[in-house]
Formats: sequence, C-alpha cells, structure tokens
Amino acid sequence: MSVLRTQLRGVARRPARLLLTGLAVLVVSFVVYATVLAQQITERSLLDGLSGTPESVDVVVRDGAMTSAELAAVRRVPGVAEAAGRMEYGGQVGGEYLQLLADPGSGPLALASVTQGRYPSKPGEVAVTPRTVERMGLKLGAQVKAQLNYADDGKPLAPSPLTVVGIVSARDDYGFQAYAPAGALAQLTRADFLNRIDVRLAPGADPAAVQQRITAVVAAPKVPADQRPEVLDGATVRHDEAEEKVSDVNAVFAVIAMFVAIAVVAAGLVATSTFRIVFAQRMRQLALLRAVGAGRRSITGALAAEGALTGLATGTAGVLLALGAGHLVPLVAGWSGAHIASPGLPVPAALGTILLAVVLTVLAVLAPAASAARVSPLEALRGAGTTGARRDIGRLRWATGILLTAGAVLLAAYVVANFPGRDPENYDPQPMLFATVASGAFAFFALVALGPVLVRPVLALLGWPIRRSGPVGRLAAGGVGAAPRRAAAVSVVVALGVTLIAGALVGGASFRVLADREMAASSPADYELTGVDLDPVPVALAEQLRARDELTHVTPYRRMEITIGGTEGLAATDLAARALPQLAKLDLSAGSLGDVGPGKVAISGFASDLTGKHVGDQLELTAGKRTVRLTVVAQLNGDAPLHAAAMLDPADLTRLGAPATYSGVLADAAASGEQARTAGNRAINETQAAAGGRWKVDVLADQRDQINDNVTLLLVIAVGLVGLTVVIAVVGVGTTTALSVVERVRESGVLRAVGLSRRGLRTMLTTESALYGVIGAALGLVLGVPYAWMAVKALGVNAPLAVPVGQLAAVFAILVALTALAGVLPARRAAKVSPVAALGAE
Repeated sequence: MSVLRTQLRGVARRPARLLLTGLAVLVVSFVVYATVLAQQITERSLLDGLSGTPESVDVVVRDGAMTSAELAAVRRVPGVAEAAGRMEYGGQVGGEYLQLLADPGSGPLALASVTQGRYPSKPGEVAVTPRTVERMGLKLGAQVKAQLNYADDGKPLAPSPLTVVGIVSARDDYGFQAYAPAGALAQLTRADFLNRIDVRLAPGADPAAVQQRITAVVAAPKVPADQRPEVLDGATVRHDEAEEKVSDVNAVFAVIAMFVAIAVVAAGLVATSTFRIVFAQRMRQLALLRAVGAGRRSITGALAAEGALTGLATGTAGVLLALGAGHLVPLVAGWSGAHIASPGLPVPAALGTILLAVVLTVLAVLAPAASAARVSPLEALRGAGTTGARRDIGRLRWATGILLTAGAVLLAAYVVANFPGRDPENYDPQPMLFATVASGAFAFFALVALGPVLVRPVLALLGWPIRRSGPVGRLAAGGVGAAPRRAAAVSVVVALGVTLIAGALVGGASFRVLADREMAASSPADYELTGVDLDPVPVALAEQLRARDELTHVTPYRRMEITIGGTEGLAATDLAARALPQLAKLDLSAGSLGDVGPGKVAISGFASDLTGKHVGDQLELTAGKRTVRLTVVAQLNGDAPLHAAAMLDPADLTRLGAPATYSGVLADAAASGEQARTAGNRAINETQAAAGGRWKVDVLADQRDQINDNVTLLLVIAVGLVGLTVVIAVVGVGTTTALSVVERVRESGVLRAVGLSRRGLRTMLTTESALYGVIGAALGLVLGVPYAWMAVKALGVNAPLAVPVGQLAAVFAILVALTALAGVLPARRAAKVSPVAALGAE
C-alpha cells in the first residue's frame, strides 16, 4: 500500500505526464464516444424528419386493390377531414421515360409544392421538377405528346398530349418526375388504381374509431382477402419508414465500429510503448523502492493502478470532449438553417467508454509494469538510457514471431492455391476472405513481435539518403537505430494504418477498373438510341445525329441473333471497336479488337468456353440458313460490347442476313459536364422527334456516373475510417518523441556542448520522428498491397490488380510529413534547454 501511495503522489505532482502517457487513449475514447453520439444524431434526425409520409397524415391505406371508388368512400367516412390518393404511372416522352405521380399539390398532405406557374387542375396538365426541366427540356408552357396507353395486345395507342403548367419542389428529383392530382391522372392514363391513400382526420376525431370505419369501407366482401388493403395509423407508417432508414444507418455504423475497434487496438499498442518508456525513465525511483523492501508484486500492482488511473482520467476527458462536440454540431448546423437533432446524453455508453479506457490502459500497462518490476536494483541504477536502448527481444518473442509468420505464410499459401477461376459457379468467398483476414492478422502480430529486429535493416535500406545528408541526418538515424524497441513500437502502429489505407486504395482501384470494364461492355457511350418497339433506326437518322454539334463519336450498329456451337439466341454486333473511347477499357484475354475485319471476329469469354475456340481458331456462326466461317482474332474475358457474344465486321454480319437499317445508335456528348450532357440528350430527342419519334433515348452515362460515384464514396469512407488508426499512430509518434526528449536531456546537452546548434537539434529530433513514419509506411505498403490483391482475388469477381502508384506515394509522403510534424513541438522544447542545465539533469 505504501508503494501505491508513493506512485499516486508522483502522478499527482505531474498530471501533465499522466495525460501525455494516456493521450492515445484519450483520442480513442473521444472517437468511440463521438461515434456513439454520431449514431444518436443520425437516428434522431431520421426519425424526426426523413420519413416519406407527411406529418399531418393520421391514417394510411396501402398494399391492396384500391380505386377512385375506395378513395371517395374513405372521404365520406365520418371524422375524415381530407384524403389524398397516391399513384405512380410511367410513360415515354420523346423517347425518354417520364414518371407520373399523383399528389394534391397543396395543403397538409402534399409532397410537392409549386415554385413557378400553377398546379395542374385537369387531365393533360402536369407540373414537373426542376431537374426534369433541365434533363428533358419540359419547360413551363411546353406541350408534348406522351405514350401512356397500350392495347391489350401490347400495341401503343394514340399518344396523349401533356402541357407543363407548373414547376414544383419535391423531396426526390431524379430528372424524370411529373405531378398531377389523382383524379386527373387516372383520367389521363385510363388506369383507375391507387397505390395508397393518405388520410387526415378532423379535429377531435377518435383515431381508433375512424381507422375501424375506414377498414370496414375498404375491406369489402367482394374483394379477395389477399387483396384487401392494410389500414395503419400514420405514426406507425412514419416510424417504419424511418426505422428502415435507421437500419441502413445501423449497418453503416456496424462497419464503422470495426474500424473503431482497430483504432482501439492501435491505441493499446501506443499506450504499451508509452508506459514502457515512462517506466524506463523512472528506473532510479523503482530501484530505490526495491532497495527499501518493495516486492515485485507490489510494484507491479502500483504501476497497474497508475495505468487504471490514467485510463480513468483520459477516458473521462475524451468522453467530455466528445459530448461537447456532439452538442455543438446541432448548434453550428442551425446557423446555416439545417435541423440536426441533439444526441442527448447516453450515460451507459459514456460509462462503457470510460470502462473501455480503463481496461485498455490496464492491459497496456501490465507487460511494461511486470518488466519494470523484474529489474534488479543494481541494474536499474545504471540509468534509463541503457534499458531503453535494448536491442534483443528474447527467445520467447523470437519463437512467437516465427510461429505467427509461419501461420501467416501458410494461410496466404492456402488462399493463393485456391483462388477461384473466371466466373466460378457456386463459389462462396467467405472462407477465403476469412483466411485472408486471419493471415493478415498473423502477419501484423508477427510484425509486432519481430519489429525491433526489423527496424535496423529497414532503416539501413530507407534511411541512407538521410544519413548522407550530413551529420544531423546521421545523428537522427543513429538515434532511431539505437532504440529499436521504441522505434518498432511506434512504427508498427503507423504500419497498421498504412496497411489498411493501402488495402483500401488498391482494392478501390481494382474495383474501379472492373467497373470500367463492365460498363464498357454494357454502356460504351453516353447515349443509346433504340426503337420503342424494336423499330429499326434509319440510316438517314444516324446521319442527322452525326451532323449535330452537341454530339461526338456517333456510332450506329446492327445486332442480330445467331447460333454458335449449337447454342441459339446469342447476339452478334458489328459495332466498330475503335469508334468509341470507352471500348478501349474492355477486358481482353488475348488478341486485339483492332484486328476485327472481313473474315475476322472477336468473341466473348462465354463463347470461347462454349466452343473451346481461341485466338487463331476458325469459328462458324449461323443465322437461319446462312453460315459464315471466321477467324478468331480477339478473345474477351467477359461479354462483348452490348452484351453480345461476337463482334463482326459489317460485311460479315450482312452475309448472315442483317438488314441495312440499324438496331441502334451510340453517341457521346461533345463535352464533359452536366450541361453538355443535357444538351446532347436534347439534341438526340429533337432529331428523333423530327424523324417521327418512334425511338427512345437511354442516358448510359448516368449509369456510369452512379457506379463511379458509389465506388468513390465507398473509398472515401473507407480511407476516412482507416484514418482513425493513422491519427492514433501520429499521436503515438508525438508522445514517444516528447518522452524521448525527457529521457535524452543529457544527450541533448552533450550535443549542444560539442557545437550542435538549436536548429540542428530541432532538425535531428524532427527527422527522428519522420523516420518513424518512413519505417512504418514502408512496412505498411509491403503488407497492404499483397493482402489487398489476395482479398480482391478471393472475392471471385474477376477484378484485376490495379496499384495506384501515385496515391500510394502520396500516402507515404503524407504519413512521413505527419509524423515529422508530430515531433516539431517536442523538438522545439528540447532546443530551448541550455547545455549547462541539460548536462546537470538526471
């Protein structure tokens, strides 16, 4: 107990050292509790206002057979103040899809509100969203014809005239929405059906009683039981809609929790290293305690209690800081007019975070405390520098590191040996991914065990430019190499962060290439013009599109069904391989698409597997009674463009009986950007409308952009989450450098006494911090790139290995710069100490 009191008095005299020792734990406590508060804010905001059902809706009738008759009956129910029918209908306007939505347009039940013009009041009138004006050219006052109705045999009836009488603001605006009242829309479309009915009750009405009356009205005996609508109260519907969104949020935060857990592990490693340095500096004190009769157990317990106190203090500080930031977010958002819910005060989560901090620091302090307690008084009195500079790791640590390395290598070999082939059937990637993650974990912990042994070789390889820069560089490299345990303890945390970032970048680049290849096959251009009812595209229309300045790479193509290897219903196209830039991204396994010409064909991977034909072989293609024999000059891994099985020369497709008219036309916008894309879309629609309007336009570029945006968003989120580990690593570097400065005061004094300037001392210490980043980043890249490749291959999605060299180099440079910056303040502090005072320090 006396030993414990002595240690606690020392902590009380130096509270700054306590916070410095547990700085990484403080940061991770802040991150953990801030994540909890962020989830609370998100969930409450979703529940408060992101439901698709207006707040004024008291009863909802949905999921059943409903018509205008049921709507009228609901309106007559006593206690009902207002009822709005909802329906969705689709049609074609100038070859583009237009979604028609029923909405009252005003009042408490409205989802859309007029911003220009007026709301429709009769059949044939619509109000459109702002993006629909831009994308489809449906300006205020525009009159167009929409193909809305079809005969029983599927043939289109006469188009319906539409007049744009207003522009509305709505929650969702995808660029193809139009609104009108339910009654007018039903007459226009000749489709008397409703998706749902929203009901607002009169003031003072009994909700339960009205709901029962509505149920009785819509559940008529003539309606089959499985088609009777469901009647729910509005609050339940809004809650279910919000809960659906919250479930997505919970899934996102579950992923975030995994990265936070990695940050917790990193904080534990940094805390262990920090405690080891602190205890090494206090060897004289510990030796005196041993000399006056303190036992190893009592010293270990006292140091563990000090660790628990550190965790309690830093965990509480982290929670309070996170709580302050969490309550500041809604206030700051309110300044810009945004409404964000307050996170409240989740007490259980706060106590759990503080408990986590205490447990983390106790676990982190145990090994350093036990090691410090084992040192004999005489050895401890030799000084901190001797212990801190130990280079051996002991037999047990050697054995552990070798076993972990062997486990990592064996698991990696298993994964590589069992990589799936192209398009595997009934393949389950989970066992392979689990083995990849397990191998990576073994490799990292092997790095933790063997890190001190690896520091000097890595430093010798990467530190030679610094050593050759001059005496200061040699001193910095020597300072890092003289304490390999300390350097390894910090560098492995940096390595963990870089490994995860490198894995995310390599994986993201690989999947981006895969997405580009698949989109090149399915969407090789910005636009595609095809017939509404598979009508052919006249040659004259293709030439008119070529003449439009808003378009470029206008490429007509023909497509027909053929038989290959006895398999009917496959598609062949004469799309020119060099006509569209996107086609250069196709995934070729052999040959060149540029070699396609008369008598030569490019085939898909499926066609190659089906026939066993490869580049150089002869292949027969049949259409009806016609057969051509062609030479395979290119083989793709996936589909040919437009999901065809073969790409032929136009002359060969004509020999198979293809008509002179085209199946479709592909084209790109003349320039990049939303404005140019809208202009190109409008040019195609104007041209095809003038030619008869029997064709439709698909904006394929929107699909490409959506996929690219999704990949980019996932990559940004992944790198951002991995950045938590990097923050912990940088904090560890700063803490280690600060404690190292205290430990090496006499060394700094000697260097100053023999002529090293203050600037030179600052540069030396800052360079040491940068070298921690160099070692860690190098080890992280060595681990991250191979394991990212293994993970991509293990998924079985045919993605190639794409190494973004520029991004990885930027990560390396940024990590080195951050670790260098972490050492700036400690270096400045060390340079301020006079040589005389430094030489007189203990």
